[in-house]
Amino acid sequence: MTVTPVRYIRVKPLVNLFAPAVRAYGNVAIVGTVDEPSTEEPEGQPAPGNAEELKVIDPNKATLFTDVSNARAQAPGNLGEAVALALLQEPGPSAVWGVRLDAGQNLDAAFEAVAALDVQFVVLANTPLTGGATPTPAIVKLAEYVSSPALDGMERMGVAMLGKGDFDPTVVAGTLSTERMIYVAHKSADDVAAAVAGTIAGYEPHVSMLLKKVKVRSEPFTAQELLTLNGTETPDGGPAGRGVNWLVNPPLIPGEGIYLGEGYTGASDPKEKKYIDIVRTVDDITFRLKAQLIQTIGSLRISRSGVRALVAETEAVLEPLRRREVIEGYDIVVPALTLLDKPQLSATEQKLLDEIKRKRAVEVMVQVVYAGAIHRLNITLRFE
Repeated sequence: MTVTPVRYIRVKPLVNLFAPAVRAYGNVAIVGTVDEPSTEEPEGQPAPGNAEELKVIDPNKATLFTDVSNARAQAPGNLGEAVALALLQEPGPSAVWGVRLDAGQNLDAAFEAVAALDVQFVVLANTPLTGGATPTPAIVKLAEYVSSPALDGMERMGVAMLGKGDFDPTVVAGTLSTERMIYVAHKSADDVAAAVAGTIAGYEPHVSMLLKKVKVRSEPFTAQELLTLNGTETPDGGPAGRGVNWLVNPPLIPGEGIYLGEGYTGASDPKEKKYIDIVRTVDDITFRLKAQLIQTIGSLRISRSGVRALVAETEAVLEPLRRREVIEGYDIVVPALTLLDKPQLSATEQKLLDEIKRKRAVEVMVQVVYAGAIHRLNITLRFE
């Protein structure tokens, strides 16, 4: 083959690939107390081979745990048991962080440590929500924390349990009643809140939490107790719900196991989201759109080609979700594009377009159709 200096086709590769930021969906942060180990070594007991490995974690510093035994060794007490229980769930969370409370049990300092973490669920170890005139102050603070405005991709949900055997949903009131909280009633000696948080974190955001297995032991509620928890349902209606889930061992599911009896959030306002999967899916899609469209800011122009590229970037986020049946469909409307596509504008329309260009702000309306899972099945069986 003859080597020639003449190049008929010249290619100059330029690489400018954009990788959108990624948000996890199954990370858990657990805040709780730790039992200080005794400084006295038992007589005849050899010192541990690796003292650093067994060192108890410091207060108000987040520690990532991946092993049950390490969690119990480095955070003995409520925190270690809660972390271990979250890790034991199947499917389980992607990551579990533990934050030890200081001697004064300053939740504000602990939440400050949690704020820097990429987590979607926050739990207070072994802290039940009790009723009465004054609900558990720590759970109230948790509800206020997860409901407060968050940075992009840092939206959280809190998980809390009622006291063992409690079945009165009216305890969830005031600031406790929010779509950012998940409450569970139980009859277990385990830290049910940590277990449920680990269970939810193991599933993708769009998956309903109804009848998902939780690895704890719990006695069943009576029929009357469940009516109090859930409210009365009509024969041809859907779930009633009073903002509190419960643990159940359904007789129709073969074998023994404890499952979530519903997938409610703590919301009581009809304007808020009633189900856990809706809140998680909205958070997930919102972040995906922001992460994908950040590259358009300061780059695309308010022109026909620029706004069409904006629509294409939005479709690049939503279309894969539609194909995976996370969402049923979507519609994207950009008023500016409607004006730009017109061959001739009226004086009013031209004024509107000029105003958009002057402000350099483009309005995009995205409608997403979301189909939730079946929670009740009403069958009419007729024999003739």
